Amino acid sequence: MHKSSAWPLALLYAALIVFASLYPFAGWRDQELVWWAVFTQPLPPQYWTGFDVGSNIAGYLPLGFLLGLGMVRSGWPRGAVLLALGVGSALSLGMEVLQLYLPRRVPSNLDWLLNSAGAALGGALAWLLHWAGGVQRWTDFRQRWLGQGDAGGIALLLLWPWALLFPAAIPLGLGQVLPHLEAGLARWLQGSAFSAWLPLRSAPEQALTPLGYLFCVAVGALIPCLLMNLLVKSSVKRAVAAPFFITIGVGVTALSCALGYGPNNAWAWLSRPAALGLVVGLGLAVLLAVLPWRWSAVVALLGLALQLSLLNQAPQSAYFAQTLQLWEQGRFVQFYGLGQWLGWLWPYALLVYVAARLTRRSEPL
Repeated sequence: MHKSSAWPLALLYAALIVFASLYPFAGWRDQELVWWAVFTQPLPPQYWTGFDVGSNIAGYLPLGFLLGLGMVRSGWPRGAVLLALGVGSALSLGMEVLQLYLPRRVPSNLDWLLNSAGAALGGALAWLLHWAGGVQRWTDFRQRWLGQGDAGGIALLLLWPWALLFPAAIPLGLGQVLPHLEAGLARWLQGSAFSAWLPLRSAPEQALTPLGYLFCVAVGALIPCLLMNLLVKSSVKRAVAAPFFITIGVGVTALSCALGYGPNNAWAWLSRPAALGLVVGLGLAVLLAVLPWRWSAVVALLGLALQLSLLNQAPQSAYFAQTLQLWEQGRFVQFYGLGQWLGWLWPYALLVYVAARLTRRSEPL
């Protein structure tokens, strides 16, 4: 049996499916329908398109693949398709039943069948990959680079590019949640006796200085490299991996900017402070590759804490806020802002992970 990052990734993907299936979580009411009404609808339904068929299969295929991959990596390849089909079908059925209580959503037995088929197909692909030797080659590659590795750390590392896909006010600057929390609390507490308790920003017009901007970009580029330091023992491999991850971050940021502002503006974010921040981040990543993993963890905690403090005190431009509204309305990302939540929560999940690693007594020095 092996520790596999497929399990935490499958759990996260299942949570994203639940979010997407029940969004916007409003208007719940009993429509006086029994739960098995999902099965009694005619097949095929009156209104359906080829896009609906493809999207329902594609939506559950990654879940089935991750579940099947987890079974293969755990030493039970024969159960890959069965687990993927069982979990995917049960999850889809649960979502369709819950949608009976959401007037804005339309449950369908065809959706359930297609979701189940997508999950089973994903499990079959994982088994085929195992049969073709692909899983073993990945295992050998992971063993060479990460040794026994750590499933949680690898999952965080794999999720980092996806977290960058949603637009950020500062390139590679994840975790800017305070302005949104303040706005949400203000709406919830409006008119109540607790509204006066909300903190007010004394100088919201003050933006980050170019040096602060450079620092935030540098830390954003350095953090995945420090996470790699916690997973890889070889200093040479760490130094080789650093430019690879920073290049991925630059590419995903350009893609995000192209989606938000148009292809002609894909590199508009690459200002002089941002470019210098990337260079500084890369230089620090190569220099810190020789550090013991505990020192890398300490640097990651300090850097993240300072970066999050600066990011959450910085204001957002009106143009950036308008872009966020377009993304949140599903114009570019159909999962209704799931990428936004990932971008918000990823650095805090990393803080928890690094702190947990530091407190493990069984960890080698």
